Amino acid sequence: MPVAGQGRRAPVLAVCCLSVLLVSLDVTILNVALPSMQRDLDSSVSGLQWTLDAYTIVLASLLTLAGATADRVGRRRIFRLGLVLFTVGSGLCSLAPTTGWLVVFRTVQAVGGSMLTPVAMAILANTFTEPRDRARAIGVWGGVVGLSMAAGPVLGGVLVESAGWRSVFWLNVPIGLTTMALTALYVPESRAERVRRADPVGQLLVTVLLGTLTYAIIEAPGEGWTSPPIVACLAAAAGALAAFVPYENRRAEPLIEPRLFRSAPFSGATATAVFAFAALGGFLFANTLYLQRVVGLSALGAGLHLLPMAVLSLVCPPLSGRIVGSRGPRIPLLLAGTGITTSGVLATAATRSAHPSDTLLYVTYALFGLGFGFVNAPITYTAVSGMPRAQAGVAAAVAATSRQVGSSLGIAVIGATVASGARPAAWWIIAGCGGGIAILGIVTSGPWAATTAERVASRLAPGPPSATADAPG
Repeated sequence: MPVAGQGRRAPVLAVCCLSVLLVSLDVTILNVALPSMQRDLDSSVSGLQWTLDAYTIVLASLLTLAGATADRVGRRRIFRLGLVLFTVGSGLCSLAPTTGWLVVFRTVQAVGGSMLTPVAMAILANTFTEPRDRARAIGVWGGVVGLSMAAGPVLGGVLVESAGWRSVFWLNVPIGLTTMALTALYVPESRAERVRRADPVGQLLVTVLLGTLTYAIIEAPGEGWTSPPIVACLAAAAGALAAFVPYENRRAEPLIEPRLFRSAPFSGATATAVFAFAALGGFLFANTLYLQRVVGLSALGAGLHLLPMAVLSLVCPPLSGRIVGSRGPRIPLLLAGTGITTSGVLATAATRSAHPSDTLLYVTYALFGLGFGFVNAPITYTAVSGMPRAQAGVAAAVAATSRQVGSSLGIAVIGATVASGARPAAWWIIAGCGGGIAILGIVTSGPWAATTAERVASRLAPGPPSATADAPG
């Protein structure tokens, strides 16, 4: 399996970072543009939720398939296809005449995006084979997520104020074209040593589960929880979940390898990703609407208010990566959980009125940024490390899927809570997500958890123990 030489590792890292910049910048910029989109397209709150969740649902549904397909047919090949689809989808989004068409074009973006994040992580795992180097590379990668948060709200505000909300999608086009050129020049092709079979039934069940559950959460406030469409969606989601687990357990090569979840660190990483990104998705959605619709700020003003959160999200990931590489994931996860929990609690006081204290808002946003800044590196590193490299694409895809599932649920649940007029409850949900992260950080980072990870790695490894990467002690 080809591995990039020392001189090519920096360009490969740059390509992977540009790809995550595409995916994550689109989220933070779009949140700031939501009120302008609502006015221009005459959209409802649920319509705004769908412009975000249509992307995350499709992304979550296809991430594992994309990771497994890349392992099979070539990671660079799938990565390049993803860049093309994402760039084309962005151009189409800028031309959308209605909310419905925008949702359709967002799904095109999502199909491309599903081929970027998990495949980029598999490329990184294949390029940076030493645990310490890999942790630092993942820290840089996580820093780009922070950079997108730092640049996104302000850049989005500038673009919306100067050229309208459609311009937020134009930005993806030059970034996508640049990344395509660098990929062709520097990224070597790589595949898993053993090819996995496709699992169309499992893929369908995952899509039904995520789609119907999210639809029910978003539309229930308007339709009613006991209305026939909502009850049917909840029943379909429960049925898909009930069928998925035993079906995957019976397959020799399942879409999602059930044995991965016998590793406590891996299971903890997936659950942590759900909590963290549910908090992020809900936090951005609720605060963007609050700052612009309740406080009356412009898009740029809202972006500037969110800047403390964005700056801490930029500064903390490299530090988190270094701590994970040298001391393991527990400390970053505890810092992440504490920051997000405290931020959620403070938000209940900071957003009580239309005339909030700017100081209290800035402290609230800074604490959330600190918490989120520390969470990405331990999620990604724990999900990939300790697993055979043949499983790198699938393991990274499961972690990435968990992020998107969390984001979808956060936007759906917290958006529905805000729409019903219960804004304080939204902040308490976010605080609860932070508490869950802290508890998981303690439970899944001790000696018992490490033993479960070693046991799973030995069962999944196709060859001798040297085929796996050891997690830090």
